[in-house]
Amino acid sequence: MRTASFGLMPFIKCDKLYLNDRKSILYLLSYGVINILSSTGFSLLKKSMYSALLLFFLVSSLLSSARAQDNIATYLPLPPGYSTIKVFDSQGRFVGRILPEKRYWVSIDRIPPFLQNAVVAIEDSRFYEHGGIDVRGIARALVKDVIKGKLAEGGSTITQQLIKIKFLSREKTIDRKLKEAQLAIEFETKYTKKQILEMYLNEIYYGNGAWGIAQAARLYFDKNPEDLTDSECSLLAGVPKAPARFNPLGKASRVTGRRDLVLNRMVELKMITRQQQIYLRAHPPSVVPRGQAPYYMAHIRNKLIERYGPGVIEQGGLEVTAALDLNLQKLAEQVLREGVKRISPQLQGALLCLDPNTGDVLAAVGGVDFEQSTYNRAFSAMRQPGSAIKPLIYAAALEKGFTPGSIWNDTPVAYNRGNNEIWRPLNYERKNYGELTLRQALAYSNNVITVKLLEAIGVPYFVDFAQKLGFTLRAHNDLSLALGTEEVTLNDLVLAYTPLANGGSRPESRTIIRIYDRNRSTWAEDPAAVTPVLSPATAFVTTQMLKDVMIYGTAKSLKKFSQERPSAGKTGTTDDYRDAWFIGYTPQMITGIWVGYDKPRPGGKGFTGGAVAAPIWGRFMRPALATKPAVDFPKPDTVVTVSIDPATGFLATTDCPAKRDEFYIEGTQPTEYCPRHGGDTLRPSSLSLPPPNANRQQPDTAGEGAQKAGKE
Repeated sequence: MRTASFGLMPFIKCDKLYLNDRKSILYLLSYGVINILSSTGFSLLKKSMYSALLLFFLVSSLLSSARAQDNIATYLPLPPGYSTIKVFDSQGRFVGRILPEKRYWVSIDRIPPFLQNAVVAIEDSRFYEHGGIDVRGIARALVKDVIKGKLAEGGSTITQQLIKIKFLSREKTIDRKLKEAQLAIEFETKYTKKQILEMYLNEIYYGNGAWGIAQAARLYFDKNPEDLTDSECSLLAGVPKAPARFNPLGKASRVTGRRDLVLNRMVELKMITRQQQIYLRAHPPSVVPRGQAPYYMAHIRNKLIERYGPGVIEQGGLEVTAALDLNLQKLAEQVLREGVKRISPQLQGALLCLDPNTGDVLAAVGGVDFEQSTYNRAFSAMRQPGSAIKPLIYAAALEKGFTPGSIWNDTPVAYNRGNNEIWRPLNYERKNYGELTLRQALAYSNNVITVKLLEAIGVPYFVDFAQKLGFTLRAHNDLSLALGTEEVTLNDLVLAYTPLANGGSRPESRTIIRIYDRNRSTWAEDPAAVTPVLSPATAFVTTQMLKDVMIYGTAKSLKKFSQERPSAGKTGTTDDYRDAWFIGYTPQMITGIWVGYDKPRPGGKGFTGGAVAAPIWGRFMRPALATKPAVDFPKPDTVVTVSIDPATGFLATTDCPAKRDEFYIEGTQPTEYCPRHGGDTLRPSSLSLPPPNANRQQPDTAGEGAQKAGKE
């Protein structure tokens, strides 16, 4: 054996013979340790110092005797009978658990003897024999260190590992190892073996954020430690060696291989029989899978705390039925992640999908990667909506008597803000297009006309109108509101659109449908809350205008989708291309998309809602609606359809070169015929609405949004 050259062969051969002969052990240790140190590159002073110190610790370990200490727990005791909060989707499918964050202490009598034995077998088989440091283990480690030429082997006992966790760094130096040995010996004089094992099992790391056996048993098996089976214990015992590799959620081959090593060692030490080993290998435990929908789960956690207080998570015992559709959630996570990363790996995004009739949050994704960032951009991030605010202004105008067929001009306009400051709203790419109907102005996201429209209805009126839709805007006379300068969350914006999708009612966002308290055997229902905020006619006519956005407007890339399913929506792009939005809906589902940088900065020309957010929306909505019938938005009795000349906004005559059927809130439709073209009137029909006159110059729909203020 080559290790003889290091002076350890006598020790290795005679260890068992002289185990109870302290003089012989000290002699052999002196001989072995000094020879090992002599073979290394240490200075004479260090060789002498380390030899003396190590021998002192070894002597102390042989002479130590422990006294039981009271109150070794460093955390509150784990309450008996605790159970986690479980979350299920609206179809009853298990989504995940909301785990307590606090660490709890478990006394040794609540830790299964099988787990205690398994840990001792695999980590420190001579635990009950040594006095804190294992002579044989140190010798073996020193041999390997010398062979490798570095401090690679620890040779640590359970006591030493505990010391390292509680008091020392993980650096591999002789100084640290000597300090570790000294403290381990001191620990053995203060605490019994059972106390040391109890502390170890409560302090060791088990991977995936689980510290101590209480958290590990809860995370991997949803149990208290005393309820663990032998099979579960054999899996957990192998984790501390390398938690990242051997935790029960790791690669199956590694985890089972480590489990088999634990069982083999237990058989060798006669802790279990060969038959028990065979049985345990044939009956592996069922590990609770990783939680799904992390952003959604985090939001539910916050909602529970809002309702019951922060102590509810630690109390546990709840079963939550969420409004979530797990299949839609998985689809949303995938589509958002792939869609955003396709543009830039540094970008972030959010997706929120609701049932517009109930407010049920069917899917919510607050970022592209929860492990990298837990910040929930769907509910918390405040960003400028840009042109995505415009449908609300047009809806407010409809309620004031304006119509989609009225003609407006986008000639430049300037506003005095005081202090010699002039503001000139600009269209995308600073272009102007002359006369447009309000329908066209919304489809093309014309900034100048929108500002003029807001001026016409009045900022205070719009602020009150927005308040009904759930928007709290600053009530000051600032026409820049027309360009989406007020910050909102994606959740706020999607909810503000829901009255347009469902006929005029605003639901509250609902993520929790009901809660069952297992401890009290009681149910708590959370009914949908819906409030009428718009006339059905206003909602319908605004929706008909927004259909054009997807046919020939700023989201015309979704034209094919809109032909397959009646749908409406609006893009949004903020100043300098910092934020890209698309909010779109059908009668059954409304979804909002936001894409941008967490620290706002320009995304570059072309970073628009139509080019960036709308395609992600389409890739999500197509499969999301695949099993639902294609239905149109119901037309209220208070809406009338008349044929108009889109160039003048008057009732069309037989001589008008272009005609289209337009929707009006009853009482606002035109009553005079087109003055440019005399002739007989046409009776209103139910023809589909064509795009505007192709001969007229059309605005560039590549982008839109809150443009630079044009200050002077």
